[in-house]
Amino acid sequence: MRVNIHKFYRSREAVIKGAALFLLDIILTICCMVGALWIRFDFSLQSIDPRFWNSVCEYMWINVACTALINAFCHLYSSLWRFAGLEELKNAIVAIALSTFVQFCGMKLLGYPVPRSYIFIYVLLHSVCVIAPRFSYRFLRIAYRNHEVIWQTKPVVTMVVGAGAAGYMLVREMKNSKHLNRKVPCIIDDNRQKIGTYLQGIPIVGSKESIPDMAKKYNVEEIIIAIPTLKDEKRRELLEICQNTACKIKMLPGIYQMVNQEVDVSMLRDVSIEDLLGREPVDLHMEKIDRYISGKVILVTGGGGSIGSEICRQVALHNPKQLIIVDIYENNAYEIQLELKKNYPDLDLEVLIASVRDKKRINDIFETYRPEIVYHAAAHKHVPLMEDSPDEAIKNNVLGTFNVAEAASRYHAKKMVLISTDKAVRPTNVMGASKRICEIIIQVYSQISETSYAAVRFGNVLGSNGSVIPIFRQQIKNGGPVTVTHPDIIRYFMTIPEAVNLVLQCGAHANGQIFILDMGEPVRIVDLAKKMIRLSGHVPDKDIKIEFTGLRPGEKLYEELLIDEKNLEETENDRIFVVRLGAIDVEETQRKIRRLVEMAFEESREIRGAIREIVPEYRERPAEE
Repeated sequence: MRVNIHKFYRSREAVIKGAALFLLDIILTICCMVGALWIRFDFSLQSIDPRFWNSVCEYMWINVACTALINAFCHLYSSLWRFAGLEELKNAIVAIALSTFVQFCGMKLLGYPVPRSYIFIYVLLHSVCVIAPRFSYRFLRIAYRNHEVIWQTKPVVTMVVGAGAAGYMLVREMKNSKHLNRKVPCIIDDNRQKIGTYLQGIPIVGSKESIPDMAKKYNVEEIIIAIPTLKDEKRRELLEICQNTACKIKMLPGIYQMVNQEVDVSMLRDVSIEDLLGREPVDLHMEKIDRYISGKVILVTGGGGSIGSEICRQVALHNPKQLIIVDIYENNAYEIQLELKKNYPDLDLEVLIASVRDKKRINDIFETYRPEIVYHAAAHKHVPLMEDSPDEAIKNNVLGTFNVAEAASRYHAKKMVLISTDKAVRPTNVMGASKRICEIIIQVYSQISETSYAAVRFGNVLGSNGSVIPIFRQQIKNGGPVTVTHPDIIRYFMTIPEAVNLVLQCGAHANGQIFILDMGEPVRIVDLAKKMIRLSGHVPDKDIKIEFTGLRPGEKLYEELLIDEKNLEETENDRIFVVRLGAIDVEETQRKIRRLVEMAFEESREIRGAIREIVPEYRERPAEE
């Protein structure tokens, strides 16, 4: 009922406004007809020829009726004039032209004589009387809003980068909306022909190189990048320039937002660190991935985590016969379930709460659903926590992988892909060593099973759970300090979608290998922290401090180069390399792994020694003092 009452009052208000405009048009139309004669006869009513006066008076009500009908047809009584723009102006001009033409033809046909100059004077007066009242309403609202904003709250001084269609629409909305407390003093564009011109009355002051100087000159607080067609490389270059200011940075996501030219402020998003560190898009090889996933039953362990959930999203794109998500954490599982059901309503989806430690439960899942392809992403991965709880790392990572690999073999899955880590290379922590043992388990089963096994090893993933990105983001939100373990610590980074796409590509070739992803150039973590602080509109070590806390137990200063491996082979994708797995003593390795798991459940203090028996290159690294 409340909604209906609101609708009633809104419709009544619209009717009142339309009626007011209708009455105003009647009065102004009469004034225009009389005024045209008055001007024609040198502003003297006494000088008007009676014949012409009679013509105007007798035709007046016909003209009023025709004009009102034409105005209604052209939506001059139903438009929202507070948002009047080019479309409304066009409608007004059409209405003026039609009503003037109808009046001219009507007076000729009915034999009402008027001076030849009457019709020209009338159209000028009529144009002013139709357009001025309507557009003045909008301009008065803008002036009032600007006055109100200035006196009530200090507007956010905003620089817009991009004087194209998207920039025009954003500037127009920021100037006209009473809800956007912004002042746009300047616009930046690389088109030299635009520099020195104006967009919506705002000067285009220079190219991207002038951004730092113009930001200082106009005391800019926020920069909006309104170029949705910008390529990745150009975008990173532009963002690097913007970072030299102390401004907060926002941007339009991408060209798909430009569909139908509909761009508004709600599309803006904060610039993320992925925008700065992300690389050129990978060669997706979609057809190859589609061939081996389409129509298959896919199982993803750890499917609610950051990597596992992205695997589920990308698998869902390729029309699997069924997707089974296994996760121990019900909140994550529920979130990805809701997302996939919404985005892929026809997807045959099963979401199961289970621990990969539970051998009976895992076997029951495999027996029930008979998955053909298995992605094993379930794992404990936090290095410091696993240093304090090494037994839990073995129980979850090693036993979990053993249970899943054994079930994949027993129930004749075609492929199993393990998600590994660069920390498995010459590990200095329990987490990395446990993942290296997981790779060895894959090596074991690739020798004794008909199932094709593979491990995919890569470095840090931008924005994944527990990575430095969300930690830094929260620290910046809290006002600092941002904590970095060491000024020289470096890591390799990859975006989640890129990593997962490469994982799917590796799965298509899985046949007893360790796949290694080229992570590009390493990034200094302190530089990453500084970039994120600047993106938030702050100055590092001035607004937000950076503190160095020292390396944690088991943490390396430099991660191993991922491609620094013997027997390394290239693949058809220049970002994927492969290490062929050599033969190992299956029985002896299985015996050591089982004994290691037993020691984990016994909470043995000798667990690290047992790990070293399986991974001789494992060396503990104490924390820095």
